Amino acid sequence: MTSKDSAAPRSQAAPSRTRAPVPLDDVDRVLLDQLARDGRITNNALAAAAGIAPSTCLGRVRALVEHGVIRGFHADIDPAALGRGLQAMVAVRLHGNSRRQLAEYGKRLAALPEVLNVYFIAGADDYLIHVATENTDELRGFVLEHLSADPAVSSTETILIFEHLRPQTPVPGR
Repeated sequence: MTSKDSAAPRSQAAPSRTRAPVPLDDVDRVLLDQLARDGRITNNALAAAAGIAPSTCLGRVRALVEHGVIRGFHADIDPAALGRGLQAMVAVRLHGNSRRQLAEYGKRLAALPEVLNVYFIAGADDYLIHVATENTDELRGFVLEHLSADPAVSSTETILIFEHLRPQTPVPGR
């Protein structure tokens, strides 16, 4: 689905979120690798895999969380199991005069129940939105009501997801 095409000038409006990398040693890399494979691994099993004491392991994991290396622990829930089996990526381009409100726009998108992820991106579009709906009618309604009807939106492009394959999560330096 494409709507409201225009050639608005592009500009940077959101603040940069880059930060210096956190130095990691071999033990940190083992911990991260194991946690990426199984976020529910017990502390004792994680410590054994890294060859360290459980108390040391717990401290290391806490430090990785405090330094922002581990951003969180969460359940990966299948949207289809909740009756939302149709997934799509929707590229959204905002009008040039709406660029000052990029951060607020992204937060509004993230609050919508159909939205799984919101990505602020570089390129021709401003946002890439991962959505899950029950069917094509619901997806169409989402795009029309929440995106195309918004005066800040210049255009949208919807790409259906047939399958999502997850690669092994690589840990830098391994």
